[in-house]
Amino acid sequence: MDMKQVNAGKLRAIGYDANGRILRVEFDDRKLVEYAGVPQETWRRLSTSGSMWSYFRDNVEDEYAARRVR
Repeated sequence: MDMKQVNAGKLRAIGYDANGRILRVEFDDRKLVEYAGVPQETWRRLSTSGSMWSYFRDNVEDEYAARRVR
């Protein structure tokens, strides 16, 4: 999965697998978490948001099943 480097709040990189509907997020502490069942529209809104950290907290963090990868 390609990761897009970002500098938004605690987010450092984000990536998305459209086939599996998996959002991968790397945080500033190097923790890597995958969120399952994320629609492509949510990914689009997150990746183009002017306030990515706020969008993530409000629309992803507690809305989708998370699995820590690292």
